[in-house]
Amino acid sequence: MTSFEHDFPFDPSYGRTLDDLLRVPAPATAPDDFDAFWRARYAQARAVATEPELGPLEEERDGVRIHGVTFTSVGGVRLGGWVALPAEGASAEYGFVIGHGYGGRAEPGPDVPLPLPRSAAILPCVRGLPARGLRQDVPDTSARHVLHGIASRDTYVIGDCVADLWCAASALNELVPETDPRAGGPRLGYLGESFGGGLGALALPWDDRFGAGQLTVPTFGNHPLRLTLPCAGSGEAVRGHHRTHPEVTEVLRYFDAATAATRLELPVLVAAALFDPSVPPPGQFAVHNALPGERELQVLSAGHFEHPGRAAETEELHAARRRFFGAHLKA
Repeated sequence: MTSFEHDFPFDPSYGRTLDDLLRVPAPATAPDDFDAFWRARYAQARAVATEPELGPLEEERDGVRIHGVTFTSVGGVRLGGWVALPAEGASAEYGFVIGHGYGGRAEPGPDVPLPLPRSAAILPCVRGLPARGLRQDVPDTSARHVLHGIASRDTYVIGDCVADLWCAASALNELVPETDPRAGGPRLGYLGESFGGGLGALALPWDDRFGAGQLTVPTFGNHPLRLTLPCAGSGEAVRGHHRTHPEVTEVLRYFDAATAATRLELPVLVAAALFDPSVPPPGQFAVHNALPGERELQVLSAGHFEHPGRAAETEELHAARRRFFGAHLKA
């Protein structure tokens, strides 16, 4: 059990040791049509003509040229983000889709440099979130966004955000054809942290364009347990909604990242924290523990929390990420 001095009215380690966390399971049962639901959502996303448009050069650093990009996702929604291309016009040897946290993304930021040299990547902003996914019909703050459409599995915004990632992959493949596995290159890599980690766990089991994934402090793991754990993140809004709408548990069953992880057979590197006020560690570890395929675990002292060892742990994670994708993304 890890503890730091803090002002939260709850214990962000939730009284669990690493051994305790390594025993947290996925929910005992999934909806009978869980797989069918997600396969249908994936088929819908793959049928979208994403019509990506690359904007002018915005920045060049760390071996890549960074451009703005727009593309179409499900429902005809036009979204934005960034594309990183190898500098000096070199061909891309690897492709990545990079998800963001629940604050959205105002710039490519620390997601560049990319995990491997000679890579291309798309960094989309999913619908509703800053800066390039903003929409009038979707809330732009995490506490409201996470409840948008939650009355039904078919309207819940989280399903559309997963589809946004699939459509982003399609846009990258169209803009940079050598990143398309159907052209003979290696399969794509996925990186996502927090909100992006949870979305990645939901997205990856159904999409054979991906060859490996890295999920950092992933959210949405084991919703029945999460509903019992206070936090400072979006899960608290769901807990509050659940108190007056207990029927929402049936919807949440379709959006459980740990349940989805039981279907995820790709190699996955999970960075999970022992102390995290925003995404309770038991949910993070539930995602890791549920993975049936090749998996690696990087244990972090804390997530969503500044602490003296954070910079060193981040550098260790970046080194593990480079090694991991170098080993698993092969032609």
